[in-house]
Amino acid sequence: MGAFFLGLMFLSLVIWLGLLTLRGQFWRSDQKLEVEEIQLKSLPKICAVVPARNEADVIPMSLRSLLLQDYPGDFHIFLVDDQSTDGTAAFAEGVAHAVDKAQQLHIVSGESLPLGWSGKLWAMEQGICKAKTLAPDYFFLTDADIEHDVSNLTRLVAKALQEDLDLASVMVKLRCESFWEKFLIPAFVFFFQKLYPFRWVNNPKNKTAAAAGGCILIRASALEQIGGIQVIRQTLIDDCTLAQVVKGTGNNSKFKNSPSSPPTPSRKIWLGLSSSTRSLRQYQSLQTIWDMVARTAYTQLNYSPWLLLGTVVAMTLIYLIPPVGTIIGALMSNWGIALIGLAAWLLMSLAYFPTIRFYKLSPLLAFSLPAIAFLYTLMTIDSALRHWQGRGGAWKGRVYPG
Repeated sequence: MGAFFLGLMFLSLVIWLGLLTLRGQFWRSDQKLEVEEIQLKSLPKICAVVPARNEADVIPMSLRSLLLQDYPGDFHIFLVDDQSTDGTAAFAEGVAHAVDKAQQLHIVSGESLPLGWSGKLWAMEQGICKAKTLAPDYFFLTDADIEHDVSNLTRLVAKALQEDLDLASVMVKLRCESFWEKFLIPAFVFFFQKLYPFRWVNNPKNKTAAAAGGCILIRASALEQIGGIQVIRQTLIDDCTLAQVVKGTGNNSKFKNSPSSPPTPSRKIWLGLSSSTRSLRQYQSLQTIWDMVARTAYTQLNYSPWLLLGTVVAMTLIYLIPPVGTIIGALMSNWGIALIGLAAWLLMSLAYFPTIRFYKLSPLLAFSLPAIAFLYTLMTIDSALRHWQGRGGAWKGRVYPG
């Protein structure tokens, strides 16, 4: 038994060495929008599309930040009121009049959700159709709960122009104020970066593609060439799927062009972090974060029981075995097991530390990653249970069982 456990410790240590050195340096959190100097080569026309369903509590702040962007070019905002019952549209109009930008805001009354569409994508489709009448060069797809830094759009446009990008996306800074937010939210970003290393996403020669749905700038011609939003109309993880289709690396045939059309060319995309544009969405309790993760975790695994089993085994081996081995080895005075487990635990904490620093939290939180990973594993299992019970993908009063 001792030899078996020692083997597990050693395997976990080797995996962490591999993650730190071979997986695109995902842990460094160094792909950031704000480090780029703003140099606009031209002023393309931009149309923002904002799907909003019962967002009256956040729309005053988020829409105000959009209306007050310092982008010097032609910029219009299409807010799609997705059958809200809380007066979202009225609040939006009030904000636009308050900052004297009413001519810049276009309210689109959302129609009933048709079969085969997710709610957010249907709202985006309606907004894009209306925005097309202005013939924009780029669409700015953003959520209704994002408070944008005043230069966020200008920086994104400059990034897209400088690097000739078809899609540029920013993972905004998530709210991190309550106990559960501080404990669990940074790890959400860490796991996302591990799954989709940003350096790989930003490398045109690498097939990895991802985006953050809260803040996406996409070239209008690229969106048209892939067939529009309708090609991903049923997806729940719509941001990453859109990035895969745009980059031309999607491996699912239903997201590719028809057999009669030419193959999708590889396009350049970019994904980074933002320290100044932030999410207003609050997660005051463990339950709210749990529901957020459980909504799409099993979708990420393609609804596969085998991938679920593999994920549970991998999470146990990578995150739980090192601290357990450290404690058991110390109690049994087996210092070989204890030291190898401790070494893996330290490497794990070292990898997590840049994310903790990005969120300006206590460095001691870096050592709590095993406990955090355990909770995320339970959330993933619960996501599968919800799917099997027909409750998967619940959001804003709608259920998308997959």
